[in-house]
This record gives sequence, C-alpha cells and structure tokens, in this order.
Amino acid sequence: MGVPGILPYYDTETKDLKVIENSNEHHSHGACQPLKAIAGYDIDVVLTNGMGRRAVSLLNEGGIKVYLLEGDTVEEAIARFEAGELRELTSDMACQGHGCH
Repeated sequence: MGVPGILPYYDTETKDLKVIENSNEHHSHGACQPLKAIAGYDIDVVLTNGMGRRAVSLLNEGGIKVYLLEGDTVEEAIARFEAGELRELTSDMACQGHGCH
C-alpha cells in the first residue's frame, strides 16, 4: 500500500489528505527515530503494515498509537480505522529486525 519514503497524512476532522516525506526511512537497526519523521504534525495514530519494537515503543512514548493496516489503498485503511476494525500494534507484536514486513 505504501510508497517507500512517502507517508500519507490524513486529518480525520477535516478529511484532508497530505503526503509527508519520510527522511528517516533508512537507518541502522535500532537507530530509528519515528517521531522525527512526523515532527510538526498533530498525529495521534499511525497505520502500518509492520514496524519494529523500538519504533512502536518510541511512538507510544510520544502519545501515538500504532495500528496494523488492512486494505490495499489508503482509502480502505482509513475506512477500516474509522470503523474501529484495525488491531493495535504493541511492542510485543512488533518485528524483531529488518525484513520482517
């Protein structure tokens, strides 16, 4: 669903969809900084098809919940999130290393 280096940003109140460039996509294992990629945006939730434990933990510490994607398009993922159909991703369920998602 995603394009490497591109993060769709959707405002659930205004229904506005924007694109954020992810400059933190490539990093050494364990050195991710997910909050850096979304700094300056009022984000409460991240939808993903997979993420490492450290990234999930850092987002959670920043007050951001992470949910596993379902759907082939951004529109489908947003509809499923808004319907409450997505499962929250916890650090216990997260990937253990690069290449698992």
